[in-house]
Amino acid sequence: MLYAVDISVVIPLYNEEESLPELCDWISRVMQTHGFTYEVLLVDDGSIDNSWEVVQQIALVNPSVKGIKFNRNFGKSAALNTGFKAAEGKVVISMDADLQDSPDEIPELYRMIAEEGYDMVSGWKKKRHDPISKTIPSKFFNYITRKISGIKLHDFNCGLKAYNAKVVKHIQVYGEMHRYIPVIAKWNGFTKIGEKSVVHRERKYGNTKFGLERFINGFLDLLSITFVSKFKRKPMHFFGTLGTISFASGFFITCYVIGMKLYQIYAKIPARDVVDQPLFFLALVALIVGVQLFLTGFLAEMIAMKSNSKNEYLVVDKIGVE
Repeated sequence: MLYAVDISVVIPLYNEEESLPELCDWISRVMQTHGFTYEVLLVDDGSIDNSWEVVQQIALVNPSVKGIKFNRNFGKSAALNTGFKAAEGKVVISMDADLQDSPDEIPELYRMIAEEGYDMVSGWKKKRHDPISKTIPSKFFNYITRKISGIKLHDFNCGLKAYNAKVVKHIQVYGEMHRYIPVIAKWNGFTKIGEKSVVHRERKYGNTKFGLERFINGFLDLLSITFVSKFKRKPMHFFGTLGTISFASGFFITCYVIGMKLYQIYAKIPARDVVDQPLFFLALVALIVGVQLFLTGFLAEMIAMKSNSKNEYLVVDKIGVE
């Protein structure tokens, strides 16, 4: 496959007007120093400051800078997904727009993909310039994600990552799943995932766009991506198994209750009516739940077979992007 450029740099941004000129100049210097052909895709996630005007001004001076603008804020995952689909480079680099990720890391990340054959390389911010309220929860979620996914990365949420182009063209990043792109990549068959220690710089302009709620959302997203990745194409395996277990339990309990009643009648032993026994209602609930779970799995299986839809985000303006 022929690629238009060596490297595509995808940068989601939201209200980052101050940092964009310095970031783009820095990227250009790095690319020119190492002789890379490149493009910078700035994806404006519905900024309410002058970020888009700044993108337009930069693109007038530097034709390698391209822009995509959303009509409102859809989130980082939507911005990354849209940037990935528009990228034309052999290697795709994602990084944040706040200057905390260093473009000087790009050449080595490129080499690891192009020469060492990694599908994906994730940055690891060994020394973070973040408050303890962010670092401790981050360590916890990284630990949990390592255990669940089996991917031995220290920092799943680092914005600085490198990808072989085939990876970003074959994965979907939606909701808040940008935290778990390595997990999505692995479960899509891209298993050669590496890690590189990267410099994490102090924020120079503005304030962080993420609050404490991201840790709760991160945990819920991890559960979601685990379920979806394993059962998206075979939901009946999940719901059908639970439904079968529940129905079978209810059926055997019902047989036991009725069998005991018949035995007591035959042996002329005083006994309560079947409907007076708690086990009867437990069996009834298990039977109903079993049927409902099985039907849920059946409907989900039909939807999964028919659904090939992709997330669409309303783009209201573009610069240099088809």
